[in-house]
Amino acid sequence: MANMIEIRGLNKYFGDLHVLKDIDLTVEEGEKLVIIGPSGSGKSTLIRCVDFLEEPTSGQVIIDGTPLTKKNHLEMARTYSSMVFQQFNLYPNMTVFGNLTLAPIKLQKKSKEEAAQAAMAALTRVGLAHKAGEYPQNLSGGQQQRVAIARALCTKQPIILFDEPTSALDPEMVQEVLDVMIELAQENITMICVTHEMGFARQVADRVIFMDDGRILEEGSPEHFFENPQNPRCRDFLAKILH
Repeated sequence: MANMIEIRGLNKYFGDLHVLKDIDLTVEEGEKLVIIGPSGSGKSTLIRCVDFLEEPTSGQVIIDGTPLTKKNHLEMARTYSSMVFQQFNLYPNMTVFGNLTLAPIKLQKKSKEEAAQAAMAALTRVGLAHKAGEYPQNLSGGQQQRVAIARALCTKQPIILFDEPTSALDPEMVQEVLDVMIELAQENITMICVTHEMGFARQVADRVIFMDDGRILEEGSPEHFFENPQNPRCRDFLAKILH
């Protein structure tokens, strides 16, 4: 498999705070990568750098062979990647249908008909075609996050980044979102997911990486992580969240 994402020597500072420290990482096309670690370890900043929502202080992010730069990042994002956030980030003044057709029409210059077809197909996939005319505030948190995933699907990009997509949800809504993500994982989409949902990691991930203090301290298969982690900080972290 070809590398879809390559990260070389990535550093990110916020003022004096060194948030990412010399990160090297490659993600293959179609790979499902789960990032775990304590709060403040740099997980979300890392995937935000992949989407250029945060500009790296130094180092490179290369998507499908092309380095991300200030000049090309918007075009690259349109072509390659979409992100699903903790807080859904839906436009409250637009219907579900409007939220899903906006980017394909405005950014990708799709026709209204094409965007409408893609929107309804994506809503059908997440089980919400009947909510197309609703406004986000009339939906539950789980439904809003499923709409956000449908929005990511509408642009038909090969990379979807998930930044703790279930952390803002009530416990009973978490599974409905994970179910949609588990189904997506059957496809040849490259997925990077920051999450605390260890059951999801175990079920879906091709590879898990553990971050702490801005570094990748351990990586391996889900089996390796949950049966025989080597790094003491990783073992402590898993012991806390698995019990």
